Amino acid sequence: MKKHPLISILVAAVVLLLLAVLLVPLFVNANTFRPTLETQLSAALGRKVTLGNLSFSFFSGSLVADNISIADDPAFSSQPFLQAQSLRIGVEVAPLLFHRQLRVTSFVADSPSINLVHNAHGVWNFSNIGSTAASRTQNTQQESALPNFTVGQMKVEDGTAVVSDMPSTGPPFTYSKLNLSVQQFSFAKAFPFVLSAALPGGGLLDVKGNAGPVNEKDASETPLGANISVKHFDPVAAGVVQKSQGISMLADITAQVTSDGQTLTSNGTVHAAQLQLVADGSPAPSPVDITYTLNHNLESRSGQINDLAIRTGGVTVHANGTYVTRSPQTTLAFHLAAPNLPIDQVEALLPAFGVRLPSGSRLQGGTLTANLSINGPATAPIISGPVQVDNTRLTGFDLSSKIGGLKPVSSSQAGTQIQTLRANVNSSSQGTRIDDLYAALPLLGTATGAGTIAPGGGLNFQVVAKLNTTSGVAGQELGGFLGQAVSTATADGIPIHITGTTSNPVIQADLSKLLQKNPGNLLKQQILGNGNNKPNAGNLLNKLFHH
Repeated sequence: MKKHPLISILVAAVVLLLLAVLLVPLFVNANTFRPTLETQLSAALGRKVTLGNLSFSFFSGSLVADNISIADDPAFSSQPFLQAQSLRIGVEVAPLLFHRQLRVTSFVADSPSINLVHNAHGVWNFSNIGSTAASRTQNTQQESALPNFTVGQMKVEDGTAVVSDMPSTGPPFTYSKLNLSVQQFSFAKAFPFVLSAALPGGGLLDVKGNAGPVNEKDASETPLGANISVKHFDPVAAGVVQKSQGISMLADITAQVTSDGQTLTSNGTVHAAQLQLVADGSPAPSPVDITYTLNHNLESRSGQINDLAIRTGGVTVHANGTYVTRSPQTTLAFHLAAPNLPIDQVEALLPAFGVRLPSGSRLQGGTLTANLSINGPATAPIISGPVQVDNTRLTGFDLSSKIGGLKPVSSSQAGTQIQTLRANVNSSSQGTRIDDLYAALPLLGTATGAGTIAPGGGLNFQVVAKLNTTSGVAGQELGGFLGQAVSTATADGIPIHITGTTSNPVIQADLSKLLQKNPGNLLKQQILGNGNNKPNAGNLLNKLFHH
């Protein structure tokens, strides 16, 4: 997690004010002093400063500097750190003209463009700006008053701030229509501010809070407390995540942020419509609320998520853990607990996690329990752990009639009753591995096995099914020794191969393996027979199985 960009924008505005404070005392007939001013401002800010025309309006009580440009730290960029069409400084005229005293009443930057860059070590391109001026305050009495200087009102109107990484990890993030209003600004004291901006993709940002005093050693460590509201945030349209990563939503966000310059704490709520969390997922049909609390260490760029709760309907899934931000990604170490959740309400979340049921089916009743670890890159984590479903029904899907190669054990338009279904899951961007699969289906029997689900939903499972012979297994229809042999074979297990996709599975019993197993050999002997009483193998198989 990067240091909060609000600090970045506030610091850029403070730089403009610092420029104004240093410039105003020499503003009368200022064009005569432009070379001197550019040299002194460049030395004060530690950056090359270029000024256009300078003017003073006696009647409006304002000083105006046109076409201001402040160079960036050459370690970050050759482009300007800040450019503005004009900088208007309201002053008390009489003290300025007759006593050369600076009494600034307001400060307005018109359409500034701010270039904010964050490197792989967590350092911003503005972190050391103005440090030269801060060190000079220790040398002369006149300059030492600057940190305690107060301005009644400071504004940025219709600005643009572009935030990017170095080296680049993706497209830059742009705040447009940026408006900032600060009351009673002081370098040495906290000051209130209000900020608004438009975000890429149609989002709107509104912030109200307090910041300061400005940290002299690193401006990015200036304390901050704020309430944040974001409307209509689309992370894909905004360029925060790539579409291929599969994470998408349309969100409204409210958050509270507090930073002492070393540790940032935050809590908030994300109201997400059309939530999707994995590349193979699809948008959740109902809105999801995500609440969180976190503590973030600004120096180590790591933090603790104390509680992340995902809510839909009456269901809440909780996660907690730690994260570390290292360019170009954030790495997670989370634990997610979902004990005995009602499936009827959980089902709305399944598409967001990439879980697809067979076409035309749905889960009805029962509970879901999961105990998962989430590790790795935030955009492509590995999710692993046990998952269990109890006492549910898969309506719209009759498993018995779908098993190719076997005569249906039962047929139910109500679907398939599931007493227990459990497995160990290991899911990543490469696909999902299912191990230790166990299913207990009252009308069919039990099944064990393992398999994989490909990123596109392709299935490849090997399962051994032990059919419930009391529920009408075909072997009972034969009677005698042959019926007993078939019943014993099915009780020992029928190999089944599952292919196709999660939406349209293809389930096929492996009859050749069945007949090779004990007492399959016994069944084979009965089908082949001895002497003149040899039965018809085809007729017997037709009674037992269909393709």
